[in-house]
Amino acid sequence: MKVKTPYTAAIFQNMNSFQFAEEISHSRVDADESKENYLNHPTFGLLYSLCHLEDNQELFTTLYAKRIFFVATSSATKIKLEPINRNDARLLVESRLRHLSRISKSHEYDKLQFVYRQTF
Repeated sequence: MKVKTPYTAAIFQNMNSFQFAEEISHSRVDADESKENYLNHPTFGLLYSLCHLEDNQELFTTLYAKRIFFVATSSATKIKLEPINRNDARLLVESRLRHLSRISKSHEYDKLQFVYRQTF
C-alpha cells in the first residue's frame, strides 16, 4: 500500500537548515512488518529514512549514494530538513541503537543494526 501526502512550507535556507515551499512528497510503503519512508527532495532527489530518532524526527539519507544525511523534523504543516555530516549521522544511529538495547526492543535493534552495517 502506497500513500502520498504533499507537504508545503515557505522556502527558508540557512547554513544548518532547509524548509521548502515546493511540494515534498512523503510516501510510506508498508510491506508486512517493514515500513519504508521516502521524501522527494527538490534538489537531492529521493531521500530514504534510515531510522526514527525522536518524536517527529527521522534520519534520512540520499537513496543511492548514502553520502548526504538529513534530520527531518515534521510538524502538522511542514517538514524541516537539517543537513548533518556522516559522523553526526553515525553517532545518532549509534545512540538510537543504545536506546533500543536499553529498552529491550530486540527486533527493532536487529533491523537498525543491519541498516547501520550497510550504511556506515
